[in-house]
Amino acid sequence: MNVTFRQLKLFLALVELRSLTAVAHSMHVTQPTVSMQMRDLQDAVGLPLYEVIGKQLYITAAGEELAIAARAMTEEWSVFGQKIAAMQGLTQGRLRLAVVSTAKYFVPRMLGAFCREFPEIDIALEVQNRDGVLQRLRENRDDLTIMSMPPKDLDIEQEIFLPNPLRVIAAVSHPLAARKRLKLSDLAHERFILREKGSGTRLACDRYFSDQGFQARVRLELGSNEAIKQAVAAEMGIAVLSQHALGEHLVDESLLELPVAGFPIHSNWYIVYPKGKRLTPVAQKFLSYLQASTRESEGSAFVGRHDVLL
Repeated sequence: MNVTFRQLKLFLALVELRSLTAVAHSMHVTQPTVSMQMRDLQDAVGLPLYEVIGKQLYITAAGEELAIAARAMTEEWSVFGQKIAAMQGLTQGRLRLAVVSTAKYFVPRMLGAFCREFPEIDIALEVQNRDGVLQRLRENRDDLTIMSMPPKDLDIEQEIFLPNPLRVIAAVSHPLAARKRLKLSDLAHERFILREKGSGTRLACDRYFSDQGFQARVRLELGSNEAIKQAVAAEMGIAVLSQHALGEHLVDESLLELPVAGFPIHSNWYIVYPKGKRLTPVAQKFLSYLQASTRESEGSAFVGRHDVLL
C-alpha cells in the first residue's frame, strides 16, 4: 500500500473538518489538490474512505480505521521529532491539551506561565463539554486531558493535581442571604439552576445530594457557567458551581455564597491520559510542570506561580 505522510495529514484534517474546501483552506493548498490526494489515498486503500450525501460528508468504516492508524503514525513522528530536539538540547514541539469547559477559568493562566518558561513549545488547546472531551480521550486525540470526575469505563491513567470545591451561590437579594448558617434541608423548597446532566460538576453534585438523601428541585439545566451565574443574579434560583467558575470575586457583587453545612463539596481536577500511551517529551515536560506546581502548592490555594484565582 503506497500512502504518503502528506495524504494522511490531509485525511486527518478531513476527518476533523468534514469539508474538502475547509481542508484546502486549513492546509493552504487548492481544493483540486485535496481532491486528487484523497482520490489517490482511496485507490491505495482499496475502499471508500468517505462519502458525500446531500451536502454532508461522512467518514466510512474504513476511513475511521485509517484515521486511528494515521493518528498513531503522526503521534509517533511527533515523539521522534521531539526526542531529536531534546538530543540537540532544545525544548520545542507541540502540546495538545483538552479540557472541560470549567477548566477554561484557570488552564490558560497555567499555560501562560508554562510558555514563558518554554517559549518554543506551541499549544493546541481544545475546550469542550465533558462528552466532547471524553470522545477525544477515547480517540486518543490529545496528549493530556484535564477534567473532573474521570470516566470509570475507560482504561486510563489519572492523577489529582488541583482541588475543585463546589459552592452554593445565590443572589445578594435572596431571602437566605442574611443567614449565617444553613443546613441542606433549608434548601428543600429552593429552585436550583444546575449544569447539564453528564457534566463533572453535575455528577459530583448529584452524587452528594444522593448520599445526603436530598432531592433538589431543578428549575433549569444549563451548559454554561456564565449563563448559570446570570440566571442566579436574576433571582431565578440558586446554584452549585465550581469555585473556579466564580473567579476571585463574585460577578459584580450581585452574587454571594450561601453558608450551607457540608459545602463546599470536595471534588478534584485530574490529569488524564489513556493507559499505555507514550507521552511525548513535551507532554512529559508539562506533566512534570503540573506535578511540581502541585507539590509547591500543597496546603495552599494553588496561587503564586500560576496566578490561579481560587
